[in-house]
Formats: sequence, structure tokens, C-alpha cells
Amino acid sequence: MRSVRARAAIGATLVVAVALVAAGLAVLLVLRANLIDQADLQAEVAAREVAGQLATGTPYDDLELDDEEDHPVQVTDEEGRVVVVSKDLRAVTGTGTSGVTPVPSASPPPGDGDDDDDGADDDDGSRPGRGEVSSDDPDFSDGTATVDGTTADYRFAAVEATTPDGVTLTVYAGAPLAAEQEAVNTVRGAMLTGLPLLLVVVAGVTWLVTRRALRPVEGIRREMAAITASEDLARRVPEPGSRDEIAALARTTNETLTVLEASVERQRRFVADASHELRSPIASLRTQLEVAEAHPELLDLPGAVADTVRLQVLAADLLLLARLDAGEKPGSATVELGALVREEVSQRTGDRIAVSVEVPQGGAFEVNGSRGQLSRVIGNLLDNAQRHAEGSVAVSVAADGRGVRVEVRDDGAGVPEDERERIFERFVRLDDARSRDDGGAGLGLAIARDVASRHGGTLTVDRAAEGGAAFRLWLPRPA
Repeated sequence: MRSVRARAAIGATLVVAVALVAAGLAVLLVLRANLIDQADLQAEVAAREVAGQLATGTPYDDLELDDEEDHPVQVTDEEGRVVVVSKDLRAVTGTGTSGVTPVPSASPPPGDGDDDDDGADDDDGSRPGRGEVSSDDPDFSDGTATVDGTTADYRFAAVEATTPDGVTLTVYAGAPLAAEQEAVNTVRGAMLTGLPLLLVVVAGVTWLVTRRALRPVEGIRREMAAITASEDLARRVPEPGSRDEIAALARTTNETLTVLEASVERQRRFVADASHELRSPIASLRTQLEVAEAHPELLDLPGAVADTVRLQVLAADLLLLARLDAGEKPGSATVELGALVREEVSQRTGDRIAVSVEVPQGGAFEVNGSRGQLSRVIGNLLDNAQRHAEGSVAVSVAADGRGVRVEVRDDGAGVPEDERERIFERFVRLDDARSRDDGGAGLGLAIARDVASRHGGTLTVDRAAEGGAAFRLWLPRPA
């Protein structure tokens, strides 16, 4: 039962079995009802024929009881006494009386059964009277009858008739149920014989179809097990040519492997670049300390402090990136970007170029997020502008659709169009000739874009009107 194929086969077999049993019972009930209706009709016709003879005054001994074996007849009077029975009828049940011997005291109807068609009148000068047959629906009952030594099941119809002299008689005529029973038994036997065979076929076909349908899943499972064992994320699971759910599963699995491979590769590259970046300031600081230990008079204290500061900034950047990669939420505090930009610029007292701030008075530029992270983004953009500007750096805040736009511009060389996405990658420096100390670690813009994305915004770069780069940060307003 742990196999999907087994569960599917068993489930399909049970469903088909229940459906077939229900359908078989319905067929048997309908067939039996139809056959009983036919027997009722035969019994009613036979009973009305005899009742019609009694209504015309036919004497008991002259009644025509044709086909007595198939339609045994019993006639009773108002007191339930048997007055007429079929010649070969020996026993009967289901008619309200088991007697089959006519009562001698019962008076037969008068006359000879003729209608005096020659026009002769009775002694009083009137024509003989005539009885009637009840027009009500007959009563039906099940019973048995022994005819000529053979006992069988019958369906009896009871029809009332009134003789010309006013005597009410009840005619019971039967129709055999042997044909109905034989037909029902034959159909039931065929169903009981064919049902197991059909269920075996259903189970086998379901097993084979499910096995074939799940064959690609087994291929996906084996390949995933091989990828897990080999740790080779470059491998992909086989994609079937069909357009069903299994093909969609294979495509989604391969997309997940692609993202996972890129993530692992990015993590490896990040670790390698971080190790490389950390090695330089640590090695420089160690060298200066070792020289100072041997020759105190040669200690480069400003250089040691600069290396320490750079190491501290790099460690802080790496820790922030680690938190962002771990999915740290930016928070939901309300931040006024105009005030944040003014505050950030006012604290930059050591910039080589004064920053021009353009924030409209009375504007409301509120967004939701982390004040510390957004301040870090603006600071990184200003640091980048200071590093590349020749004589001017400007920052502006303005409403932009359903959000707020912060733009940082400089008059430097700008960013080549084919490099405008690459600069947001980690540890990327476009100016290879620039010293590592002046150029930073190449993490500022990467951190800025990651923070913007986690706040539901964007960070792009274009050409500024001053000729340099224009970095545009867009953040959505609170809903």
C-alpha cells in the first residue's frame, strides 16, 4: 500500500466494483419489475376472461378454462368458499384460501349461459338479466400452485364479477413466474461470473497505466538522488515531452536547481571575494604592527587606523549582506525620506565636494521600512558619487507616481551603458586602475540594491544632466 500504483489500482477497483454492483442491482430490479408486470398482465387477462363468462350467466361446469397449466383459476363466493377450480389444480396459496374442492351447496348461476339471441322472452315476458365485471384494478398477490403434480410460483390477479342473479364472485387467475425467475437468475449468474473478471482487468489496466504515467517521476527521483549524492548542481532532471503535470514538475524542478546552482555559486564567489578583501587589510595591519614591534619609530599610526577602519566597514558590510541573504525583514516603520536625506547630508562633514540637496518644502515623502537600512542606501550612493565626481554632487527627493524617488547625481565620467547592471554585483569595481583603498570593496551598490528590493522598490542608474551618473532609488508609498 506504500506504492502509488497499488493505491491507484485498489482505489479504481473498489470504485468500479461499487458502481458495477449498484448498476447490477438496478438492472436486476428493473428486469424483475418488468417481468412481474408482464405476469400481472397475463394473470389479469385470464381472470377477466373467466369473470366475463360468469357475468353472462355461464354455468360453473360450462366455464372455458383454457391453458389451465399456465393460468390456474380459482373462483370463490362472497363467503370465501371455493365454487370453481381448474381441473388439474390440486393445491394453491396466495389467494386467501387453500381449498381446491368446490363447495356442493354453492348455487350455480341460473340459465344455460346463452343470451337468447333469437329474441325469446322469459315467462314474465322480459329478456334474461346480465351481470357485470368490476372495472377496478385487480389485486395482485404472490403464491404457489400445484398443477398436475407440479408445484411452481405464480402471480395471481383477483377480479370481482357479479352474476345475473346478483351473486358476487371473485376470480383468481395465475400467471407462472418461472420465466421471470429463470431470466433473473441467468442475468445474476452472468453478473457474478463477469464481475470478478472485469475487476481483475480494471486493476491490471490501472496498474499498467499508472506505472507508465509515473515512469518519468521515477526518472526524476533517480536523477535527484544522483544530484544529491554527487553535489553536482549543474545536472538536470529529464523532462518528458508531454505537457502534463509531470512535465510541469520536471520543469519546475530544473528551474529550482538553476536557482539553487546560481545561489550556491554566488555564495562561493562571495566567500572567495570576502576572503580576498579581508586578507589585504589584515595583512597590511599585521605588517605595520610587526614593524612597529621591531622598530617603534617606524610605526605608521594613521595607516594602521585607516586599515582598521576599512576592516571594520568591510565586516559591517559583510554582516549586513549575510542578514539580507537570510531574509531579514525591513520592518514597517514610517520613514520620511526628505528629512532622512537632509539628516544624512548634514552628517557628512568630511566630503571633498559639498552636496546640493533638493527637497521641495511641505512635501510628504513617507515610506515604510527600516530607517537604518534606507539611511545606509543613501549613504552608499553619496559615497559612490563623491568617489567619481569632479566638482558637483546633488541629491533630490520627489514624488513619482505611487512612490517616492531619490536621485543622486554627479558630474563624473558616468557608467557605460553595458555596465549599468554589472555594477550592482558584489565585489565589482569598474576602475581597475583605482587603488583598493580609494575604490572600496565593491559592496556599496550591491547592498543598496538588495535593500531597495527588500523594501519593494528599485535602484537603477542612468546618465545625469551634469554628464555623470544618476542613481535613482524608487520606493512605494504606504498602502
